[in-house]
Amino acid sequence: MAVTQYYGTGRRKKSVARVRLVPGSGEIKINNRDIDEYFGLETLKVILRQPLVATKTEGSFDVLCNVKGGGFTGQAGAIRHGIARALLKVDEEAYRPILKQAGYLTRDPRMKERKKYGLKAARRAPQFSKR
Repeated sequence: MAVTQYYGTGRRKKSVARVRLVPGSGEIKINNRDIDEYFGLETLKVILRQPLVATKTEGSFDVLCNVKGGGFTGQAGAIRHGIARALLKVDEEAYRPILKQAGYLTRDPRMKERKKYGLKAARRAPQFSKR
């Protein structure tokens, strides 16, 4: 028996998430750990569920994802992006306008700015001294 699975890859900052949607009861697993065990902050869990809430598919899919790189906020954003892309594979005509309007399909282009020579960080200059 072949189980239908929908794949989506999400990215944000340095994080990359490979997301798999499987028809199920709404369970969310991140790196083989439960969402409550993986993310401590409630806001990150809300960010992650946004595409499912917007498309009213919260209890109909199990979300299985592998995520690596970056910090917790970047990983949550990457998973959200991946879920949104996977939902497009489920039903593009129905979900695309909803997800596009909410901005979940757009890859966030903001990245860490590189350090420049002569400075201590990207913009932080050495402390000024008159003498």
